[in-house]
Amino acid sequence: MHATPKTTGPASPGKLLYAQSGGVTAVINATAAAVIETCRKHKVTVYAARNGILGALREDLIDTTKETPAAIRGLAHTPGGAFGSCRVKLKSLEDDRARYERLIEVFRAHDIRWFLYNGGNDSADTALKLSRLGKAMGYDIRCIGVPKTVDNDLAVTDCCPGFGSVAKYTAVSLRECALDVMSMMDTSTKVFVMEVMGRHAGWIAASAGLAGEGSDDAPHIILFPELEFDPEKFLARVRETVDRVGCCVIAASEGIKYADGKFVADAHAGTDAFGHTQLGGVAPALAGMVRDKLKLKTHWAMPDYLQRSARHIASKTDLDQALAVGKAAVELALAGENAVMPVIARTSDSPYRWKIQTAKLDKIANREKKLPRAFVSKDGFHITAAARKYLSPLIRGEAPPPYDRSGLPEYVTLKNVAVKPKLPVLDV
Repeated sequence: MHATPKTTGPASPGKLLYAQSGGVTAVINATAAAVIETCRKHKVTVYAARNGILGALREDLIDTTKETPAAIRGLAHTPGGAFGSCRVKLKSLEDDRARYERLIEVFRAHDIRWFLYNGGNDSADTALKLSRLGKAMGYDIRCIGVPKTVDNDLAVTDCCPGFGSVAKYTAVSLRECALDVMSMMDTSTKVFVMEVMGRHAGWIAASAGLAGEGSDDAPHIILFPELEFDPEKFLARVRETVDRVGCCVIAASEGIKYADGKFVADAHAGTDAFGHTQLGGVAPALAGMVRDKLKLKTHWAMPDYLQRSARHIASKTDLDQALAVGKAAVELALAGENAVMPVIARTSDSPYRWKIQTAKLDKIANREKKLPRAFVSKDGFHITAAARKYLSPLIRGEAPPPYDRSGLPEYVTLKNVAVKPKLPVLDV
């Protein structure tokens, strides 16, 4: 299904460092499992950085050789980030040079020759800068970006591991909630709002559109961050839908904005460690608007972390792609590649086929792929056939975790044995 570079084994007796970054996904640990298992086949030792790039800066490293093969296999069906993640963005080489040099010092101290950073745009940028600094400092370090993000907003790649599963969760959850609302709409809730992640890109919001196919199927309204939110137009559509269908089910991106650029959720917003607006609150804001202006009974839901951690309903396609990029990232590193990322290329829609290709990090770092306007209906409230054609294959297939006798999934917890530090402690 995918082609990867040929490897002849490690070019040096060095080690490979793997780190997870940003918001985790239902399948990021599957990528980690693929990285470790591939390295073991090539007899390469894998260290993991505890809590992402912070672990590398603090010299807080984990020796994955202490984990059993069964534990590593179990990562493939365990959500969360097994080694810990973080939201820390390094600045430019000029402004943050001391911390970049510290990373190279840690790499040198532990003979780390390959660095795999599993994350999104900011992580790709960090890996790119490290690859350049390694050359400048005369240290042979090969840096590979590994794609991951539920937002599906990485450039070049057709889709991002993590997105297919959150898309499946979103479509399934909205369909189930809609059936609930429709059961009670005669005497109870008329309008239901489900808030989904997506600060600037509406890929997750669009995936809600897969929940129904007919004009009267939920979701009846989808609100995308790429389009200006017009409250009057929105309320008119809600009123018309309730009059026609009996209820109105809405999927709203957390990042929708008014014409003046202000987030609808601004009243509830803060900022995260990257300086991004930390959203959440669109659903109650919209529900309140409907209740106050249209006098209709409303309910709302904000799945928040549930949508990105729902491993029990992960997409098999997404899992396969998460495993594939992990394997390919190792093979690229061992083949001597640097400042690149394995990406997913779609080769056919029907039947759906894909393969792994290689892209340069400078084509991905700090770039954001928005939902194309052609994927949104002319009225701005739903997805088009083109969007459905793109999205549908990504949620196909089931890959449930094993369950124990108590009825709960058998998720694994690693020992995460620390590597003995060799450098002075650094306060980061």
